[in-house]
Amino acid sequence: MPTEYEQTERTRIYRKPGRGSYDRDLVHSILDEALTCHVGFVADGQPYVVPTIHARVGETLFLHGARGNRMLKALVDGTPCCVTVTLVDGLVLARAALHHSLNYRSVMVLGKATEVTDPREKQDALRAVVNHIAPGRADEIRGADETDLKSTRVLSIPIEEASAKVRTGPPVDEEADLDLPSWAGQLPLTSGTGEPIPAPDLTQDLPVPESVRSWARPRNGLRT
Repeated sequence: MPTEYEQTERTRIYRKPGRGSYDRDLVHSILDEALTCHVGFVADGQPYVVPTIHARVGETLFLHGARGNRMLKALVDGTPCCVTVTLVDGLVLARAALHHSLNYRSVMVLGKATEVTDPREKQDALRAVVNHIAPGRADEIRGADETDLKSTRVLSIPIEEASAKVRTGPPVDEEADLDLPSWAGQLPLTSGTGEPIPAPDLTQDLPVPESVRSWARPRNGLRT
């Protein structure tokens, strides 16, 4: 399999192309690190952008939700969609207002969805979504039963047209502004976890499971 996705007219980065990438591993790592995605589509002439949880398995993105979900009902008919994720890694603080920015990693995937109807494939997709939220969690809980499968719609989107865009590094000020008495630099943003809070209706005194105790946001495809 090629190491890069093919550049198309729809995915080519035109604005600051040096920040663009079509590297397959980079695209995958950003999709895997992001806990949520945004799905853009048009239904009845109205554009919508809906946040949701996704999961990547190989070259496929999975989305899920209730059968009456507006987004899923629109996409199941083959409506083209755009899936995006963005990870903000830091604030970029310049001397001039114009050059303030963010350090970020983002991905855009274009495609059409297909409904997953095979019960085994739906089970696997739903397990992938749970494990995307917390790796190993699917083995600690009750999986989807027949009633759950009937009430849930799962869609798959092949990752065929995709690109990434990444900004790193310090602010880039104009030479004429370098001597201004204004602090400039980067403020890295990190994420962590607090102490787990048990559900108030737990009926047993249970230890915090491994998937919760060891949870950490993945970075570059690895959980650290």
